[in-house]
Amino acid sequence: MDSRQDLPTLLRRFGREECSQEPLYIALCELAADDERALALLAEAPPEQRKANLLLAALHERVLAGAAPELAAYYPSVGGERAPDAALGPALRVCLAREWPALVQHLRHGATQTNEVGRCAVIWPALGAAAQTTGARHLALLDFGCSAGLNLGVDRYRLRYRTDDGAWHERGGASVAIESRWLGAAPPPSAEADWRLTLRQGLDPAPVDVSDAARLRWLQACLWPHDARRRERLAGAAAQLANLPVTLTQAEDCIAAIAPWLRGLPAGVQPVLLTSWVLYYLNAAELARLRATVDRLALSHGLAWICGDLPALSAQAAPPPVPVLPAGEAPSSLTLWTLRHAEAGRFAEQALAWSHPHGRWVAWL
Repeated sequence: MDSRQDLPTLLRRFGREECSQEPLYIALCELAADDERALALLAEAPPEQRKANLLLAALHERVLAGAAPELAAYYPSVGGERAPDAALGPALRVCLAREWPALVQHLRHGATQTNEVGRCAVIWPALGAAAQTTGARHLALLDFGCSAGLNLGVDRYRLRYRTDDGAWHERGGASVAIESRWLGAAPPPSAEADWRLTLRQGLDPAPVDVSDAARLRWLQACLWPHDARRRERLAGAAAQLANLPVTLTQAEDCIAAIAPWLRGLPAGVQPVLLTSWVLYYLNAAELARLRATVDRLALSHGLAWICGDLPALSAQAAPPPVPVLPAGEAPSSLTLWTLRHAEAGRFAEQALAWSHPHGRWVAWL
């Protein structure tokens, strides 16, 4: 959204289409759409970050910090049980007035760095597809827009898939468990893999140090307030990160940092670039530059690209048909996962899966 006049539409659409399971956010989006101070706050964000969920995350962070007691009763993440009511609007206005300086900082300089480890339910089989397609047994993974780098631990989580017949299929024995519905006839991932992650690195303009309580609180603020399971999973993954052999690199220009990473890899590893809900935040020029860079490096260095995003962004060919979704699941924000690589001097793109944006279900193709 480029103009102030567009922001009420953005907020209402987000509340209506993205927040079906979060009544508090539906109500806050409606209130913010009619509140001049809330609209002015959202307008403080750079155009590429001017999104409703950034405003919601900024408010949530103030609640988690104990700085918005008037809103806390509505937020399950801090023990609140109050349903949205007529007092929510005045409470929002009080918070905006008192916490304006901190909120403006979040909108001007923050980003919705969700780092949703639930997506590992799709990232794991996608890496297996990259290994199978390239014939590699040793993968070097670069998570582009990595936030805290939690998805770099994809092979260290316990993945549990429930198939259509009600059976559970599990791999890994870690304490951090990720559960997902596995839709369709394709078999779920095997408990054993004939490939492994040899190197793992993350790139981000502002990588999150989860040992910093304020930065970890921001990651928690990017989660929906009602979702206790995601909060617990994030906390467990953050604690586990300390024992992972990962490297997080700060880069103002993450696109330019891909080639140096490739040049520094040892021989015999297959480089894999991962983007999960990153393209959504790039402007048209940045997206075109990223695609051109990846294609060039695919030809020169064999780079494979796993991408999960809105289908119009992740697929450069026509996307496949949308699957039949589980009962109660809305079709908004469907994530399409693709694998793109160079083969005999030409580009090949394979649609791997549809999924819920947080990995709650996976329809493998």
